[in-house]
Amino acid sequence: MIVIAGLGNPTSKYKGTRHNVGFDAIDKIADEFSINVDTLKFKSLCGKGIIGGEKVLLMKPQTFMNNSGEAIREAMNFYKFNPEDELIIIYDDINLDVGRLRIRAKGSAGGHNGIKSIISHAGTDKFKRIRIGVGEKPVAMDLADYVLSRFDKTDRVKIEDAFDDVCDAVKIAIEEDINKAMNKYN
Repeated sequence: MIVIAGLGNPTSKYKGTRHNVGFDAIDKIADEFSINVDTLKFKSLCGKGIIGGEKVLLMKPQTFMNNSGEAIREAMNFYKFNPEDELIIIYDDINLDVGRLRIRAKGSAGGHNGIKSIISHAGTDKFKRIRIGVGEKPVAMDLADYVLSRFDKTDRVKIEDAFDDVCDAVKIAIEEDINKAMNKYN
């Protein structure tokens, strides 16, 4: 089973914010592959389905961003999966232009607290990740205020287009391998 987790914050207060693009990407993947993400399990909203002939578990951790690793650890304990081969994390990145993707097979947290939590709870930084650019924060703006803000109309269009690319990248990573997805989108 491949576990695909999108990072974000629960409750409607955070819906549509930059920090929740991981949740939005999971919603798009769920729509694209007809997977219902409506079961509360592993401190997450989850849904099981098939992508590229493989069983997948879509997850939207409900632990708040900084504790996302708790949800991933619960799924790891239950399914006994190897994060290096069977985990894909989708999340926001302020170091990328709005809508740009960066795909990696492993790496550091890069200052992202949700990824720090996953590395800590999974015991490894070797897991696939798809970062979605949300744009650099304005100089005078607080980082927390920026990532919890919503996109303007122009940037929202770019983000929606990026979600289509994320669906394709996930399918390529599952059907072929992460390197092919990296070559196409990095």
